[in-house]
Amino acid sequence: MKSPLPVRNGVNATRLRLPAEGPWLTAMDYVLERFGHVDAAGIVNRFARGEVRALTGSVVTEHTPLAEHSFIWYYREVPPEVRIPVELEVLHQDHDLVVVDKPHFLPTTPGGRYVAESALVRLRNLLELPELVPIHRLDRMTAGVLLFSANPATRGKYQLLFEKRAVQKQYEAVAEVRPELELPRTVTSRMVKSRTYLLAREVQGDPNTQTRVELLDTHDDGTGRRLGRYKLEPHTGKTHQLRVHMAGLGIGILNDLFYPELHPETADDYSKPLQLLARSIAFTDPLTGRDVEYRSRRQLSALPAA
Repeated sequence: MKSPLPVRNGVNATRLRLPAEGPWLTAMDYVLERFGHVDAAGIVNRFARGEVRALTGSVVTEHTPLAEHSFIWYYREVPPEVRIPVELEVLHQDHDLVVVDKPHFLPTTPGGRYVAESALVRLRNLLELPELVPIHRLDRMTAGVLLFSANPATRGKYQLLFEKRAVQKQYEAVAEVRPELELPRTVTSRMVKSRTYLLAREVQGDPNTQTRVELLDTHDDGTGRRLGRYKLEPHTGKTHQLRVHMAGLGIGILNDLFYPELHPETADDYSKPLQLLARSIAFTDPLTGRDVEYRSRRQLSALPAA
């Protein structure tokens, strides 16, 4: 269902489904009852300015009956955001594909308190590409290679690569070393995500995740602690899969505030990013038939300087 309103300042219009019936005479009455506690005056002003639209593009006014439309679109009022002090790097750009090196702490898409401060909105504004959308996602705390589609006409071909698992992804992580742990090994488990919080856990049942874990090298961090640089190759793409699998092996990723133990929520400490990096993505380009690989230029901060 295509929005009748264009992207504005890098942000999509919000879609709202209206009830078919109820005690509300107009669409605005319903919106005010549902969201008026947040910004009643702002809602009234949007309707008055003609900024609320139906699927056909027609203006929804303060007098439009509730049952006249099933969906409406409007622009959210985006509050000012403090800029996250990190920068994106564009690794590749053509008519169809944009590949970036995402930093830690920057979310892939708008959500919660991060709207303008997301990789998607920053890139739409920076590159003047309002149709840009992510083909896959990285956690906010994970850095590395991230792909965006710039062309709606070819978007499905790239999305299909991920659906068919025709993409080879390699990650790097830093974690403590367990000398008794036999590596490399392939970890398989069944993972489910909590309905109440963005946490995942391993449960009994048929496996739905698979990760190959290899220890590449080790170093002393200067405090007597032995740290390892690990190569992680996920063959599935569940939320927090790598973090859960590493924690399950007893080698939780350095600076992980979720696994194996959930820490209290605090302000971001930019000096201690999660030591997880999407190092590379490789695939056969569906448009050219050529094998391509995109690699991050970032270095995990807990590793010795190259």
